[in-house]
Amino acid sequence: MAEPNTEHATYQDILALPEHLVGEILGGELHTHPRPAPRHARAYSALTGNLWGPFDHGGNGPGGWWILDEPELHLGGDIIVPDLAGWRREHMPSLPDTAWFELAPDWVCEILSPATARTDRAVKMPGYAREGVPHLWLVDPDARTLEVYALQEGAYWLLLATLQEDDAVSQPPFEAITFALDTLWA
Repeated sequence: MAEPNTEHATYQDILALPEHLVGEILGGELHTHPRPAPRHARAYSALTGNLWGPFDHGGNGPGGWWILDEPELHLGGDIIVPDLAGWRREHMPSLPDTAWFELAPDWVCEILSPATARTDRAVKMPGYAREGVPHLWLVDPDARTLEVYALQEGAYWLLLATLQEDDAVSQPPFEAITFALDTLWA
């Protein structure tokens, strides 16, 4: 019988990965997945396009956010790379000088794919709750859905809405604007 691996993954394990893989350390274990497929990349690029102007830049919207693609988060011993994350500028007035963030975001979005959906739901969602991330969106480009969650009592996720196809999106924490969900689909 093989001995269980009791060594925790390290940042060096991530640095040693080939460039075509994204690495995360979740619960001490190294998780890898390939760079996003075209539908996945399209969904997060389009979502960034819908949110960046009104919230990060402040054009035709309230501003007051940092919206970033694939930021590296160092939270509670985990190294997590969400597809998108946002921080309210009142919570994080300036970007850190490091290549990663040690402050939990105010919103994260995971774009689900067959390679990542299980980890996004079963491992990363509880980690985001543990770290007090108040808002979470899950986008599924294959099912053409958006699930919107809010953290309740600092412990569990409440599903606020499931939108599909071309539904109008005006959901927390970005309810100040409305955009059509089908702008995310290729």
